[in-house]
Amino acid sequence: MKSFRVTGFGQPLSEENRPTPELTGTQVLVRVKAAGVCHSDLHIWEGGYELGHGRKKLSLADRGVALPLTMGHETVGEIVAAGPDAKDAKIGEVALVYPWIGCGQCAVCKAGDENMCLKPRFLGVYCDGGYSDELIMPHPRYLLSLDGLDPVTAAPYACSGITTFSALKKLEFCLDEPIVIFGAGGLGLMALSLLKAMGGKGAIMVDIDASKREAAEKAGALASVDGAAPDALEQIMAKAGMPIRGALDLVGNAQTAQLGFDCLTKGGKLVIVGLFGGGAPWALPFIPMKAITIQGSYVGNLAETQELLDLVRAKKIAPIPVTPLPLPKANDALRDLQQGKLIGRAVLTP
Repeated sequence: MKSFRVTGFGQPLSEENRPTPELTGTQVLVRVKAAGVCHSDLHIWEGGYELGHGRKKLSLADRGVALPLTMGHETVGEIVAAGPDAKDAKIGEVALVYPWIGCGQCAVCKAGDENMCLKPRFLGVYCDGGYSDELIMPHPRYLLSLDGLDPVTAAPYACSGITTFSALKKLEFCLDEPIVIFGAGGLGLMALSLLKAMGGKGAIMVDIDASKREAAEKAGALASVDGAAPDALEQIMAKAGMPIRGALDLVGNAQTAQLGFDCLTKGGKLVIVGLFGGGAPWALPFIPMKAITIQGSYVGNLAETQELLDLVRAKKIAPIPVTPLPLPKANDALRDLQQGKLIGRAVLTP
């Protein structure tokens, strides 16, 4: 089993070769075909999140992330072997790996919301993930058949796909009107394609990077706005042409959160997904005065992921741009992502 692992926060990934463990119980062995490189991987690699307002950086070590760790939570692979109790495993099937695994025992897990478990076993975060040529899954139920979808372009559905799908579902009350989306990277482009498939009117995309705004417009955005422009708010309002009731923040810093809040009309809703970092910027009295809802959204559950794959097939959703890279280029992919050089997603191909 060849893996590229975080052995020290902020340090280059280390290549390691280890024997493939013998499978037990319901375990399943997956031969990795594709592993997306997500912005969340940067936070894990760097070791924490910025909280703003002079607060100490939130350490991932304090949250239970232990090194060494093989990152990668956007994984597609072929099922090649199964433990004695993995009766439903289909050898030879190519599947999307659902990574947001909980303890399986608490009320939250039993209700189907393992992504909200307080004792998570998330792949690539708390357990080894897809920056490897092989991956061991605890149970075949977390392997969702791709049924003909391309492994490389489908891998991002395990995070950027399910994250944006679940977040957009929280704005279903206003998807027949223009919404505003902050961030036109991999998540933003994914959100645009899913919004169209869900019957949405469309989105005004806000990003400080001109090349990403251009990519968003080519992907069907209603309009785009430079978030750093002094009149960004006025531009957003003018291009919407009507009161804005829904905003999706895929960046999650103080500037985008403030702009997202300010662009909403009374009764509007701001859904925050991004983990860029910083402190909440809003004046508290305006939250009740505008009757604004501010909601966080964290990935999505297993049932939503299956719903997403069904939607992708039914609507023949075009994939976001991806840059395939061989597994040994994992460090290069992280550096390019850190420096904002990527359009869409880098996907490692062991």
